[in-house]
Amino acid sequence: MLMKRTLSFVAAAAVSFHAWAWEPSGKVECIAPADPGGGWDFTCRSVGQVLQDLDLVPGNVQTFNMAGAGGGVAFAHTVSKRRDDDKLIVAASNATTTRLAQKQFPGMDAGMVTWVGAIGADYGVIAVSKDSPYQNLNELLEAMKADPRSVKFAGGSARGGWDHLKVLIAAKAADVDNLPKVPFLSYNNGGEALTQVVGGQVDAFTGDVSEVTGFLESGDLRVLAVLSEERLPEPFGDIPTAREQGVDAIGANWRGFYMPKDASDEAKAYWTEAVQTMYDSDEWKAVMKKNGLIPFQPEGDFTDFVGQQIDAVETLSREIGLLK
Repeated sequence: MLMKRTLSFVAAAAVSFHAWAWEPSGKVECIAPADPGGGWDFTCRSVGQVLQDLDLVPGNVQTFNMAGAGGGVAFAHTVSKRRDDDKLIVAASNATTTRLAQKQFPGMDAGMVTWVGAIGADYGVIAVSKDSPYQNLNELLEAMKADPRSVKFAGGSARGGWDHLKVLIAAKAADVDNLPKVPFLSYNNGGEALTQVVGGQVDAFTGDVSEVTGFLESGDLRVLAVLSEERLPEPFGDIPTAREQGVDAIGANWRGFYMPKDASDEAKAYWTEAVQTMYDSDEWKAVMKKNGLIPFQPEGDFTDFVGQQIDAVETLSREIGLLK
């Protein structure tokens, strides 16, 4: 109890120091553009909890799951129905910018929302069930070289989305031919895709480290590679990188938020600073370490970073045949 009171006092002092011109009252909502169990759901629930623990929001942050169209349903909902809502933030990631880059949100673009900021990065993984015949990444890629259709992948993004792109990045680095023929089954979230892989209905999973934690602990999943520059810290240190297996593939998935474009300037300033304060806290550092996230915030303006990401993904999508 004493620790909680001390923490609340420190957080209250931080809020007072910032002297925000506006604070939310009543219900605050974070939209996770997928069903429970995936990376966007993790972003809303974990960030919401730390914001509450630090008293950076006056009340609770309620997670509202809104699956569909690889994040398109949530994006359209924000743009059309919540465009001036001061008390709404929406989980975003590379998956969001990928869909925007591929023009998968018809009639919508990145300028129709306000980009709040990033709260870390989640490295991509390629994984199989514990009973899979593939013992390492190269065995799986060799099967794909022999027949690009031989390995079916499942992920929590739409076809052509970020989860799909991650396995294609690895396959391209390994000189797998006919990349558009690699089977990819799209699910509403990473948890549902993982269930299919662990149950033996699908050969392999492509997603992020934060999504596989529970299945790793249970021993039901074998992660063949993490798409990072070097091995992650514990408890993920036993997972080999693709690079150390001779496959030069990197897939870092930033996680963060956007909010309605026509929200007040005071609300935009509040959410930007509240998320930044949370990101700098020891409590959030502990969440990142436990779930395999790495510290990540781009230099310069976040909106500019998002635009650069969209341009880069559009170029990659054309190179591997997903865009004409």
